[in-house]
Amino acid sequence: MTDPQTLSGHYPHQTGLTAYGNGGFRFAELSHKGSLLCVPSGMHAWSVTSPAELTLESLQPIIDQADRIDVLLIGLGTDILPIDPAIRAALRDRKIIVEATQTGGAIRTYNVLLAEDRRVAAALIAVENAR
Repeated sequence: MTDPQTLSGHYPHQTGLTAYGNGGFRFAELSHKGSLLCVPSGMHAWSVTSPAELTLESLQPIIDQADRIDVLLIGLGTDILPIDPAIRAALRDRKIIVEATQTGGAIRTYNVLLAEDRRVAAALIAVENAR
């Protein structure tokens, strides 16, 4: 059964991810197509499809919940690229540590930190092929 809130691109609980690839993610026995923000308020569809689209505006849900986040993991798809220093500075000003890596690595670290009840968030760009 599909939760009506997931149809709007929002699942109201932060949860671990069980799979990724084919342009999306699996969590809570659901499948989500596209990129994903995992924040304390839940799992949200995210319109970013490439690292070039990563902006402070696209990370606004992270900024809005900064008082509930210590670590932000950014999954950049299949590449590892530098994050705009302005983004890093804005998040650092809000006391958020930023780690950017490939999406698969970000998911693995996110799941571990979440299981440890750490104050973690993830911004994950969807990939076609899981590694």
